[in-house]
Order: sequence, then structure tokens, then C-alpha cells
Amino acid sequence: MTRPDSLFNLQTKFAAHLRDPERTPAPTDVEDRRMKVYRELVYNNIESFISGAFPVLRSLTNDEKWHCLVRGFISGYYCQSPYFLEISQEFLTYLQEQRAPAADDLPFMFELAHYEWIELAVDVDVTEFPSTGFNPGGNLMHARPFVSPLAHVLHYQFPVHRIGPQYVPLEPVPPGTFLIVYRDQQCEVRFMEVNGVTARLLMVLEEQKTFTGEQAVRQIIEEMQHPDEQLVLDGGREALGQLYQSGIVLGTELMTVTG
Repeated sequence: MTRPDSLFNLQTKFAAHLRDPERTPAPTDVEDRRMKVYRELVYNNIESFISGAFPVLRSLTNDEKWHCLVRGFISGYYCQSPYFLEISQEFLTYLQEQRAPAADDLPFMFELAHYEWIELAVDVDVTEFPSTGFNPGGNLMHARPFVSPLAHVLHYQFPVHRIGPQYVPLEPVPPGTFLIVYRDQQCEVRFMEVNGVTARLLMVLEEQKTFTGEQAVRQIIEEMQHPDEQLVLDGGREALGQLYQSGIVLGTELMTVTG
């Protein structure tokens, strides 16, 4: 009589071999010609998706190292999500948290991978572009700016948005690069390079949920201990205007009346 767990054991051995065929033998009662089909399907599908999600990183990584990265991910990392679309996020987590760095790693590998992932994440985000809840003609300094929920403020040590085959920096570029990656009303993913003060302005608005634009700028003045208050206020007003023109700030929040 067949043991009840025999199918489970077979499936476990089958999957273990597909994940790491070099170190885990295939089930003895499955023809290797058939196993080869599954080995290639599993690896090629996952590798193809990762290559598509990280095209710049792939273009800068030689074939041997790239396939070593992907094989290490498949064989040694246990994904937390069952969704194929989230493989890129799982691969990023593997690079950042589990894989041991190697001497020949690109110095910007983690940052470039994160930048390429965030572009995909913003593109597939199910959040709808807001159409209500804000006044597009409001005064951004006197009221609270309404920031698009599809905008992400990022800071990298390397200029990741410029990296490619023609530009491969080996050292960080102080003071780093501040980017806003966002999806606009036409569902296009865009990025905007900003200075550190503008990036901090958006961060303050995220941290302080009731601040007006002017209050956020005044906090920055205090943090910077800037001697020319009016200069920073004018700069903050101009920055909010640029963010509005780019579709990152959509207007001013409408007050919610409760009774």
C-alpha cells in the first residue's frame, strides 16, 4: 500500500531539485529528459522576469555573475509573496538582506536595483490617481499641499538615474542624489531630480500631517539655522510651484467637516 505522504515527498524532492539542481539530486523515478524541461522552464521564466525588471543592472553585469546572482536567489531565498509580479521585490530583498556581498559587486548595485524596482512598483501600483479631495487653485503656502500618493522621495549616494553602459561611477557623488519617482495623471512613470531642501520639504509634509506649506518651510529654516529667512521662504514657494507644475503636488487639501 502506498504511503499517504509519498506524493508530498516526491513533490518536495522535485521542487528542491528545480531550485538547486547542482546540489540536490532529482527524484530517481523521474526521467532526466523530463526533469530538464522543468529545470529550464523554472529558471528561464524567473531569470527573464528579473532581467526585465532590472535592465540596467543586467546590462552592466557579465553573464557568469548575473546567472550566479539569479541561481543564488532561486536556490537560497524563500519568497514571501506567491505573486509572479512581485518577484522583482523579492529579488531586491534577497540582494539587500540575504546575499553576502562579493568583491566584484558594482558599488552602486543595491541603489541601482532599488531605483529600477521603484519604477516598476510605481507603474503597477493599484492606487488610483486622485481626482477629489484637493483644490487645484489653492495657495500652497497658506494651506496644506496635497501631495500625490503616487510620488516617492528617494535619496541615493550614486546618481542612479544616469547610470548605464556609458556612465559607471565607482565612487559616491556627494551630497548624493535626491529623486522623486511618480506616476502622473496619464499613467506615465516619471522622475524629477531635486535638491536636498525640496526633498526635505516633502518629507516634512509627510511627517507633519497638518502643516501648511509655509509651516513646513519654516521647520526647514529652523533645521538649517539659515540666516536669511525670506530667501528660504521664497525658495520654498518656488519649489512647491515646480512640484505643482510637475503633478507631484496636486493642489491644497480640502478640509473635512465633521459634525
